Amino acid sequence: MGGHATLVKLVIDSGRPVSAVAKDLGINEGTLGTWVATWRRAHENSEDEPLTMSERARLRELEKENRELRMEREFLSQATAFFAQRHQ
Repeated sequence: MGGHATLVKLVIDSGRPVSAVAKDLGINEGTLGTWVATWRRAHENSEDEPLTMSERARLRELEKENRELRMEREFLSQATAFFAQRHQ
């Protein structure tokens, strides 16, 4: 699969339908579907169990919160530097 692994990971990790991911990426749904099916067959006996829908939803919430906290931290860092510079 090689370079296609990243695209397959997008489908697997997001929990979104192949059709939606393929549309977003501008690639053929059938091709992406084949890659995903091949990956799933190769990993069907894997110890890692797929996330449930509620786990995926929680993961998305945590990823969003993480992005927001990073933006807030960056803003506060820049604001601190700005005010420190003004008071010199």
